[in-house]
Amino acid sequence: MTGRWSWFNITSVVVGFTFLYLPIVLLVIFSFNESRLVTVWAGFSTKWYGELFQNQGILDAAWVTIRVALISASVATVLGTLAAVALVRFPRFNGRTVFTGMVYAPLVMPEVITGLSLLLLFVAINFARGFWTVTLAHITFSLCFVAVVVQSRLVSFDKSLEEAAQDLGCPPFQAFMKVTLPVIFPAVISGWMLAFTLSLDDLVIASFTSGPGATTLPMKIYSQVRLGVTPEINAVCTILIAIVTSGVLIATILNKRRNMQHKHN
Repeated sequence: MTGRWSWFNITSVVVGFTFLYLPIVLLVIFSFNESRLVTVWAGFSTKWYGELFQNQGILDAAWVTIRVALISASVATVLGTLAAVALVRFPRFNGRTVFTGMVYAPLVMPEVITGLSLLLLFVAINFARGFWTVTLAHITFSLCFVAVVVQSRLVSFDKSLEEAAQDLGCPPFQAFMKVTLPVIFPAVISGWMLAFTLSLDDLVIASFTSGPGATTLPMKIYSQVRLGVTPEINAVCTILIAIVTSGVLIATILNKRRNMQHKHN
């Protein structure tokens, strides 16, 4: 291998990135369109962002989505981290096969089946559908993603560091909190961010488990898009893109700073 790029490779990369990101760029551009017609450019304007913040339905859906994402991501991170510790630290225990299957099942299970099964469960136990059913559903399917991320870091963790802390008199729980957790903390944060993003993005499972007063933003956007795309939809999607992009950039910068500090130390 010479490491030199051929015209075929360059063309493939350009076409691939164009296919992926050109629609997003167009969406952002037309969110500043003066015209209500999303396919006709009539000049630069930010009026649709002003109208967006006057749309109470979208604001309520956004607030529900943020609350669900924050709660579900936080709970899923705790449970997923505990599940990862159990799978790595205890390779043999009764019911490990069943436990592993239950943790990883949402990874391969179609969202329609997951949503329908959770709906049947809530109906069977007579649990009123609403904000908390959506939150529980998001915890269920995002927990496995956190477990995978944290488990991959725990596998490469040098357990002798924790054992050394215990030899010096530190109890097992404190050794884990003061030695292991700081080392695997970037993986825990990555799992939280992944769970938060998945919750923001979910439409199918939320559609099955939501109820009155628990309409999430993806559900709201989907219901309005069926009647036609409006500049307000472009504006709200642009804001979501900005939030996700900012989160990725912040995480990347913090990770680089952390790595530089480790090199200097």
